[in-house]
Amino acid sequence: MALHALDPQALEERLKKSIRTIPDYPQPGILFYDITTLFQDPEAYKLAIDHLVERVRPFRPDVIVGPEARGFVVGGPLAYALGVGFAFVRKPGKLPREVVTAEYEKEYGPDSLAIHRDALLPGQRVVVADDLLATGGTMGATVDLVRKLGGEVVAAAFLIELAHLGGRKFLLEEKKVPEVVTLVRYSGEG
Repeated sequence: MALHALDPQALEERLKKSIRTIPDYPQPGILFYDITTLFQDPEAYKLAIDHLVERVRPFRPDVIVGPEARGFVVGGPLAYALGVGFAFVRKPGKLPREVVTAEYEKEYGPDSLAIHRDALLPGQRVVVADDLLATGGTMGATVDLVRKLGGEVVAAAFLIELAHLGGRKFLLEEKKVPEVVTLVRYSGEG
């Protein structure tokens, strides 16, 4: 299937066919979107990354920053295809050099993320990337880390958006991310 043969709606439909939904996981009443099946489908994975590259290219990033773990699977290929660097965001204690940290709230309490202090140069244009946008908490903390290092967040990019959880609004309004790019959008349960 040719990269540009798919319009955004056809692309979304094709990618949704590669995403498994699992009811009542990790707890009753939750519909879990299992994106690992998309990564297992070589055609869908390539389509997703190729289309995300084309959507992100106009922002002219100097570096892609992605949180563990699936942000590596999205952000790494994105950085490679764009010919830019990739910076890792991890849980504290997982990076070997001096780090900067940011705290954020998860559904069960506070958590934190870290990035190497020398991962970015001040003024670098950054696209933050992950597999899925839900509430925006993880990506909000990632944005905070980039800004602590003097980077300029020019966009946030995701394969999937769970629109009903408000992450887009949080990133645009609370975190002042200029643009949020997604390929697949789910607007509610089911």
